[in-house]
Amino acid sequence: MSRIVSRFAPSTTGEAHPGTLLSALLVWLDARARDGRALLRLEDLDTTRVKAAWAAQLVDALAELRMDWDETIVQSGRRAAHEAALDQLERDGRLYPCACSRADRQGGRRAPDGGWAYANTCRERPLPAGGWRAVQTNVRVRLPDERIGLVDEGGTDLSQTPAIDMGDPVVRRRDGVIAYQLAVVVDDADAGITDVVRGRDIAPSTATQIMLQRLLGLPTPRYRHHFLLLEDSGDKLAKLHGSIPFNELRARHDPRELCGILAHGAGLLEAPRPCEPRALVADFTWSKVPTGDRLATLDPARGLVIG
Repeated sequence: MSRIVSRFAPSTTGEAHPGTLLSALLVWLDARARDGRALLRLEDLDTTRVKAAWAAQLVDALAELRMDWDETIVQSGRRAAHEAALDQLERDGRLYPCACSRADRQGGRRAPDGGWAYANTCRERPLPAGGWRAVQTNVRVRLPDERIGLVDEGGTDLSQTPAIDMGDPVVRRRDGVIAYQLAVVVDDADAGITDVVRGRDIAPSTATQIMLQRLLGLPTPRYRHHFLLLEDSGDKLAKLHGSIPFNELRARHDPRELCGILAHGAGLLEAPRPCEPRALVADFTWSKVPTGDRLATLDPARGLVIG
């Protein structure tokens, strides 16, 4: 078998939190335990939300935790590749303009991700004479109405008919930003990614991404979706509203302590103890990692607690 290539691909839309760092640790350990390559991709396309300071902090946090990466990719530097994919989809007659808003979808059909499915309302609208570059609204891709049968490496059934269950995805936003679904597919293929390890909140997007891979003639990697860290409210930790930001973690724990807490939360240690990721590689196995989501809190006395 060829050497595996995996990636940790966080958005740089806020401070890193325990969920971010947990995902990084699992991606890194999975790759290193199989003598694979581990890439870091900074997903910074959303110009309305990203900050260079957050990207720099994330890189520093991973370095402090002693996670090394074989390559670092900055997604915003890959615009030419993303546009080439849009050109290919346009040549194949797959793109169309869409002026529908999120409010237009409300009250319709629920999608597997809990949002509102897009009803493919604008499918028959043609592109203007200037092609997708001349569109002032969102640009969507018309997916085949075919079913994707898929069970990921962790046994999660991700089968869908994405064109119906989720709706045709936006591939370029009205503000000109290349949308996540297209960028991730193009970037994974160009980096030679063989294995994608990520949180289960992204799982409902997998079938859509596989359909885009097929339209673009790109390979499909293996997928695994891990558990999430949750707030007291039951929602997942999110950078958008500052869930347990890294600056607070750094103030409470040194890097080896924090690594031990994350490893314990991931089922890799029986009790939290200071350690570095390298010490966890030899005994890493997914059979130790819990499948159910876990609560993460910042206790005034003990610091970060996962359980």
